[in-house]
Amino acid sequence: MKTETPKANQIIHDWYLVDATDQVLGRLATKIASIIRGKHKPYFSPHLDTGDYVIVVNAEKIKLTGTKELKKTYKRYSGYPGGLTEISFQRMKEKSPESIIEHAVKGMLPKNILGRSLLNKLKVYSGNEHPHQAQTPKPLSVS
Repeated sequence: MKTETPKANQIIHDWYLVDATDQVLGRLATKIASIIRGKHKPYFSPHLDTGDYVIVVNAEKIKLTGTKELKKTYKRYSGYPGGLTEISFQRMKEKSPESIIEHAVKGMLPKNILGRSLLNKLKVYSGNEHPHQAQTPKPLSVS
């Protein structure tokens, strides 16, 4: 049996719309990462971009389980001595709720050129509005 690799003209990229209201962050991020990679398609190939675009709205209404809402912190390092910055989940939710979902999905994608290009297929918005009406996104239920 021969393994078939899909050609560029055979790959179809759809658009999906996800409402993050009262969704658990990790479960939402795994579903989004799977859709972006294209693992739900029969012609999935790990070295090709076979995934779909995902639009996430209401990012500020995301939930965490347990006491993670109080204890979770995001760290980044500038590269200089003493350059470690820590931001709590609550502060990040106030400052930029879109980056919470982007950070979670980024950690679930491959750490290579393909993974970095796949991250461009994720569009996250804090409100209920998005500028991608022309693509006619299909609603995606995560639960």
